[in-house]
Amino acid sequence: MALYALDDREPTIDPKAWVHPDAVIIGDVRIGARSSVWPCAVLRGDYGSIVVGEETSLQDGVVVHATAELDTLIGSRVVVGHLAHLEGCRVEDASLVGVGSVVLHRAVVGTGATVGAGAVVTNGMVVPAGALAVGVPAQVREGRSDREMIEASARVYVANASRFARGLRRLD
Repeated sequence: MALYALDDREPTIDPKAWVHPDAVIIGDVRIGARSSVWPCAVLRGDYGSIVVGEETSLQDGVVVHATAELDTLIGSRVVVGHLAHLEGCRVEDASLVGVGSVVLHRAVVGTGATVGAGAVVTNGMVVPAGALAVGVPAQVREGRSDREMIEASARVYVANASRFARGLRRLD
């Protein structure tokens, strides 16, 4: 993995987390136990902080950034799908942020909520606990998230990270 300090900002990665060698982590980024960061993901804490809880997966191509005023906080057992972009927002525990979606400044994705694939959660928007947000801009559908599916997906990624930690090898 490419780990970079920037000035006095340095990443902190729990020894039980797994970060793919082609991921990039810069500055004030904290990653919790059994979390995983997949190929081509970029976590850039150059201004604000990025905090990732435990058993969270940041899948291939995910971009996470923070601003000088807004940290990006991602809870535990969160599934962030391929090519998603999170910036200056809060994603609470056991949530899912779908493939190619965007969650912007001051937005909050509540516990057990789902942001559907390709959705854009705009500045300051709140996706309540257990809700589904879909579309551009996202529209909220109360009570439509599938928390059991999110928890199962989180467990799959914890197991897959363990598999990759044991068996991934580069062939040149």
